[in-house]
Parts: sequence; structure tokens; C-alpha cells
Amino acid sequence: MTDLEKKFFENMKNIYIRADKECGYRATRFLQMLNEKGGVNTAKILISKPGGTEGFAKLWELGRLELSVEALVIQDEFQELFTQEEIDSCIERLKEYGYIKEQ
Repeated sequence: MTDLEKKFFENMKNIYIRADKECGYRATRFLQMLNEKGGVNTAKILISKPGGTEGFAKLWELGRLELSVEALVIQDEFQELFTQEEIDSCIERLKEYGYIKEQ
């Protein structure tokens, strides 16, 4: 695992912790998946689900999409871990749910 992949994993774990502490949303399946598959693989699986995930919908309901995997994937420092198609998919989903404003 590269340093960037380790940092991404730590950031993924951090969004779980923040969602739990700040919103009372405990995404136990997300944490289990993260521990079994690692950060990048978990992200790739979750962002490839058509229509998004239950967790994404819950974060949207809570008004906390900044804690979504999609928001993490599109951060400049992590983009080299993903394909342009994966990044574009995250951007489109975040636009669709109003997190990213159309310009």
C-alpha cells in the first residue's frame, strides 16, 4: 500500500468516525467493508453502485454530503487513485444531490 493509499484509508475511516460522532449515523457495513477490502477498493465498489448507496442517501438526508465517499474521491490529492470516469461519476452524483453547484 502506498502512502497515498494509507492516507486515503485513514480519511475513509475518519468520515465513518465523524458521521457517527457528529450525526449519530453509524455505518457499520461501511466500516466492515473498509477493514476487509481497504480504502480504495471500498470506494471503487461504493461509487460504482448505480443511483448511489444507502449511506450516501442517509448523508444527503442529514445534509452532510461532505462526509460521503464521493466527496473524498474528488479531492485533488486523491484523484490519482481513481479513473477519470470514477471521478466524473462522483462529481455528477454530488451535483445531482446539490452538493456541487452547477457553474
